[in-house]
Amino acid sequence: MTATENKHVVFDVVGTLISYENFFEAIEARMGDRLRIANVGSRIFGYAWMEAGEKEYTYLSLTTNYVKFFDVFRSIFYRTLGQAGIAEPRKFASDEDREFLLASYRDLKARPGVAECFAKLREGGFTVWCLTSGDIKRVAGYLAKGGINFPPENFVSCDDIGVGKPHPRSYQYLLDKFPKDSDTWFAAGHMWDAAGARLCGFKGAWVSFWEKEPCLDIFKGMDVIAVDLPTLADGIVSFSSNQ
Repeated sequence: MTATENKHVVFDVVGTLISYENFFEAIEARMGDRLRIANVGSRIFGYAWMEAGEKEYTYLSLTTNYVKFFDVFRSIFYRTLGQAGIAEPRKFASDEDREFLLASYRDLKARPGVAECFAKLREGGFTVWCLTSGDIKRVAGYLAKGGINFPPENFVSCDDIGVGKPHPRSYQYLLDKFPKDSDTWFAAGHMWDAAGARLCGFKGAWVSFWEKEPCLDIFKGMDVIAVDLPTLADGIVSFSSNQ
């Protein structure tokens, strides 16, 4: 079956289609020994840095002072070290350390099963889209390096919308591209992202390999939950065919 005009799946990219492991490995290689002396794990530092970056990016977006994610991410490196208990972050680490780690983030890898997931959805009649908080050149490059060809006209960045996820306007921007009677899905490895899109009119699909715990007590339900990307595609196609 070929894709139709009224069946669409929009994917978050980084964390969903793209793994963070390359970034965590770089932190361990570059700073792991130093961090352990300070009783800080390299993985939890990386997680804290990313999560704080997402928070500051989102808060800036909500104040209408939109700043690109990577600029925010760079800025809060030393702050995150300080919050991890490092007394003098700028003596503990250097700008060279920071740029090395940021370079590793620019070199993230596609998760297993992305191409199979896309193929299953397209065979099921869906058009596949991406919505990212990052810049298109960098994020689309992650997929291209993994051998995954993606139509550039279906790749959307919040940089172009002027507001970040999970602001309703970011999801509505995509919904407005589709016919009103479309079967529209948002798929993410971040529950807040899939749940936010669901509140705006998408059906939601969440894949568990990143967050592990769905925390449905606060996110109030999800249409499809899966353990990997091909299974996620199967769930979306099955749900759609049973409607």
